[in-house]
Amino acid sequence: MTDRKPVRIIGLPPGTLAPTPAAAEALASADMVVGGKRLLDACPDGMIPKRAERLAITGALKPVIDQVRKAARKGRSVVVLADGDPLFFGIGKRLGEELGRENLVVEPSLSTVQMAAARLALPWQEMDFVSLHGRDDFSPLYAALVRADLIAVFTDAVNTPAEVARALLERGADCFSMTVLENMGSPDEQVRPLTLGETWGMEFSPLNLVVLERQYPPEIALALGIPDHFYMHQKNLITKLPVRAAGLAHLNVTPDSTVWDLGAGCGSVSIEASHLARRGRVFAVERNKTRAAMIRENIRRTGAWLVDTVLGEMPDALKGLPEPDRIFIGGGLGGESNQDSFLLRTACERLRPNGRIVVHCILLDSLHVAKDHFKAMGWHFGVTQLQASATDSLAGDLRFKAQNPVFILWAEKP
Repeated sequence: MTDRKPVRIIGLPPGTLAPTPAAAEALASADMVVGGKRLLDACPDGMIPKRAERLAITGALKPVIDQVRKAARKGRSVVVLADGDPLFFGIGKRLGEELGRENLVVEPSLSTVQMAAARLALPWQEMDFVSLHGRDDFSPLYAALVRADLIAVFTDAVNTPAEVARALLERGADCFSMTVLENMGSPDEQVRPLTLGETWGMEFSPLNLVVLERQYPPEIALALGIPDHFYMHQKNLITKLPVRAAGLAHLNVTPDSTVWDLGAGCGSVSIEASHLARRGRVFAVERNKTRAAMIRENIRRTGAWLVDTVLGEMPDALKGLPEPDRIFIGGGLGGESNQDSFLLRTACERLRPNGRIVVHCILLDSLHVAKDHFKAMGWHFGVTQLQASATDSLAGDLRFKAQNPVFILWAEKP
C-alpha cells in the first residue's frame, strides 16, 4: 500500500480522440490502460507500451474497477482513458466513489457540452444537464424542463433524440426548440436544428447531444397559490386555494419526494406539489377521462412537466407506480364502502416508512373512516378543520362568502 500510485484519468478530445501531450506522457509509463474499445483504438501503435495490459470496458464497471484497484495497490501505473471531461457524466465520478478522490489524478479535455455551446454560440453557465443513459423514465428531463431555459441532454441507443422529442410532445412541451449535434469534433460533424415533429422516424449518429432551448414561457407561472380560476376545472371540482395551501403544508413535500395525488380532479394539488418536489416525481391519478384531459391541459398551461397523469380506476391504477413518500387524497374517498376502505388500505401499505398522507374530507363518514383506520394502525395523526371565506361582490360593495368547511386529516407512517 505504501507504493500505491494514483490512478490517472485522461480525457481525450471528443470526436477526434487525438491523444494529448498529457495522455502521451501518461501512457508511455503505463502498466495498465483502461478504456472503451473506441478510446483504446484511438491510441496509435507504439504509444501504449507492449508490456502494458489493455483492459477494455465492454459491460459492467464493477469488475473493471476491481482490477484497477488491485493493480494500483500493487504499485502499478494505471491510466484510464475517457471521452472529454471524465468528471462530467463520465467515469471519473464512479472511480472517485470507489477508489477515493485522493487516489486520482484527472487530466480533462473539452466536454461535449462546451463544444456544443461553442457551435451554437450559447453561454452555458446557466444550462441544465440531463443524462438519459440507461434510464427507463424521463423524470430528470421533465424536472429540467420546469426549471431551465437551456438544457443539454445526453442520449443513448434507446433514449434517442426522436424519443426525447416524443416525450416533450406527449407532455405538450412544444415551447422548446431542439438542436441535435452529432459526431462533434470529427470530419462528419453535423449540427441540425429541428422541430420536435421532424424527428419522427429520423436516424441519428450514436454520438450525439441534444440541446433544448425554451422559446416562450408558460401561460401561467408555476408557483404555490395559483388562483382557482386559472385552472381549467369541471363543475367547481377543485381544491380551493386556501385548503390547497393548508393541505400542501401538512403534506410537507420535499425536493426529492415522490407524490401521489389520488382523485386528482383538475390536478391543482399535483401541479403545485411539483413546484416543491423539483427533483422528485408527481403522479395525478384520476378515473374520469374529461378531468384527466383537464389535468394535462393545466400541466401545459403552467409548464408543470414533472406531473404524470394516470388515468384509471383505483387502486388498480396504482400498481405500476413507484412507492410514494407523500400521498394526498382529495377525492375518491367517499364514505364507508369497501372500495373506499380498500383504497385507503392500499395507499397506507404502499407509503414508504416515515412517509406522510393527507386526506381532505368534507363528509363526516369519510373523516371517521380515515381516522379509525389510522388509529387502528397506531399511526401518529391529527385533524385540522378549515373554513375560509372569500370576498364576493354585493350591492356595489364586498361581502365575505363562506366556503365549505374541510377536515384536513394527516398521518405519518412509522
